[in-house]
Amino acid sequence: MWLSEIMLQQTTVAHAAPYFEIFVRRWPTVGALAGAADAEVMSTWAGLGYYARARNLLACARAVVAAGGGFPAAEADLRVLPGIGAYTAAAIAAIAFDRPANAVDANVERVMARLFAVETPLPAAKPELVALAAGLVGEARSGDWAQALMDLGATVCRPKAPECSVCPLTGHCAAKAHGLAAALPRRTARAERPQRYGVVYRLTYGDKVAVVRRPPRGLLGGMLGLPTTAWRAARWTAAEALSAAPTEACWQAYGEVRHVFTHFSLALQVLGAETNSANPDFLWLPADEAAIAAPSLFRKALRLGP
Repeated sequence: MWLSEIMLQQTTVAHAAPYFEIFVRRWPTVGALAGAADAEVMSTWAGLGYYARARNLLACARAVVAAGGGFPAAEADLRVLPGIGAYTAAAIAAIAFDRPANAVDANVERVMARLFAVETPLPAAKPELVALAAGLVGEARSGDWAQALMDLGATVCRPKAPECSVCPLTGHCAAKAHGLAAALPRRTARAERPQRYGVVYRLTYGDKVAVVRRPPRGLLGGMLGLPTTAWRAARWTAAEALSAAPTEACWQAYGEVRHVFTHFSLALQVLGAETNSANPDFLWLPADEAAIAAPSLFRKALRLGP
């Protein structure tokens, strides 16, 4: 049966990222993570992006510990936990608890679109692709099935140049039969990413730099970073940038840094200044420590100037 053929060809990928290894060594259990300070977790997460995931991970660990320390096995119960959506709940239920759950990520969507020659473009096709995948979920070896289907999409049924010659589903694939494998799934053209502008302030005191803790909610929430203005659709004039500075100083223009977030692109003017007193309104860190603790956006700003 072709379902079992995929399972037999499942590929195990063991490329643990250094960030992941550092994270789990520091907090090897849910209980250890639940007891960690927010700031400590956020600084360790710095550089990974998607900082809301770190906040949700911490909130989830605390919710699990508060409920007795064990993760629920049912999808519905997993969905109640902070940060766990439909896909993550299904993946945990299937892979960790061997429940017959329908875990559909981008790789699985691509396999379904080609297997059934679904020509409706994404993202409109998502409900249909989820339903098609659900029809293939069986009671046996649910965890193997979920991982095998993901791995098939990641390593064989790739976005570009799919390896149809080695795919165990070639004889069942409608897209392959109609010569459409490389063309599917179709996608609706994405809207142009909006551009935002702001100013970031690099204030130094000897070998230390002024940093602030960003608000807990919102983009880069809870992270340490350099002081900035709001980010808006219009560029900041020199007068506006000086008026919005976090303290009076002889500010100089150091240049501009650019960063791309999921939903918009950001350009920040970098203004720098040296102060002769450590203003208590800021946290003062050695520049190398600030570069480690801050997200990559602020690391770029720290590299500009003297």
